[in-house]
Amino acid sequence: MDLFEYQGRDLFERHGLPVLGGGVAETPQEARAIAERLGRVVVKAQVKVGGRGKAGGVKLAADADEAQARASDILGMDIKGHTVHKVMLAETADIADEYYFSYLLDRANRTFLCIASVAGGMEIEQVAEEQPDKVAKIAIDANKGVDAAKAREIVAAAQFPAEVADQVADIAVKLWQTFVAEDATLVEVNPLAKTGNGKVLCLDAKITLDENASFRHPDHEALVDQSAVDPLEQAAKAKDLNYVKLDGEVGIIGNGAGLVMSTLDVVAYAGERHGGVKPANFLDIGGGASAAVMANGLEIVLSDPSVKSVFVNVFGGITACDEVANGIVQALALLEQRGERVTKPLVVRLDGNNAEAGRAILDGANNPLVQRVDTMDGAAERAAELAAAGV
Repeated sequence: MDLFEYQGRDLFERHGLPVLGGGVAETPQEARAIAERLGRVVVKAQVKVGGRGKAGGVKLAADADEAQARASDILGMDIKGHTVHKVMLAETADIADEYYFSYLLDRANRTFLCIASVAGGMEIEQVAEEQPDKVAKIAIDANKGVDAAKAREIVAAAQFPAEVADQVADIAVKLWQTFVAEDATLVEVNPLAKTGNGKVLCLDAKITLDENASFRHPDHEALVDQSAVDPLEQAAKAKDLNYVKLDGEVGIIGNGAGLVMSTLDVVAYAGERHGGVKPANFLDIGGGASAAVMANGLEIVLSDPSVKSVFVNVFGGITACDEVANGIVQALALLEQRGERVTKPLVVRLDGNNAEAGRAILDGANNPLVQRVDTMDGAAERAAELAAAGV
């Protein structure tokens, strides 16, 4: 999960990193109130994309009146397809020099990496290409982390000036502590700035959090940008379902991530023969396909107005196919009881443990909406055909 700059600034402040005073506003009036408290400010569009300055999303304001006007200009802007809903106002600084500093997860080498440079204020990729000698990359041992000695090694490798070496080393340690404490995969400061009075400050904050660690951080829920989350994905998360919305017409329900991924492929391939219909979602109900779980899954998938047919693809393992079949039958009944009228056709393929018993249960239920197909390719073909007919 990528954070907005103001959220990253707040996390930095919480962990004792040197930042300037600031606030976030959703209206020009709120921006004015913050500027009245802070004085001269910089008004920054809060979008999760680079290039804000070039797009006109970063403006200086000398007083509260100007801050209100600049916020009015920036709010509602479109920056590379991202609409600005909030602006951050921060105190201005007398910048003498700009540096770059980050920690990130180095997936290719299965370790953590520190990237530091005395050429900050521009994209690090550009610096690495044009001035490679000014970019230091230091591997970080996860078991040892960054202590004072490692921080001094980083400062020396990046050739930070002697007059800021101690401050940068202290920031390096605290930034690593933030990285670990928040279960981040990236913390980046650009620029890490030396001000006219010699103090080093974090003037920007780019943070990516590992969502797989969210169970350790209930407070991270408040950092989620609800305006950017698909409502169906939100509803599925509330029901503990692994669901991802896609742009298609065939709803997909399966047990096991690998099987669901394969199902997406066969449906996409079959869809090419039926007007280009595509999978509408990824939904893995896991190993325990109970009636309640199946009902929740069907409810989410059928709530998508783009869905014209549903393909339920289950390979019985620990959970037997007869249990899954009973789950489907009971789920349809549960949805009816909830007032959720089911009108879209369901194509069901059962294979594996107790498949014959499961098929018999579906046949015996004789639900006109349920069509049973024994092969995965055949079921995908039928689901794509029904979706194309319903478009």
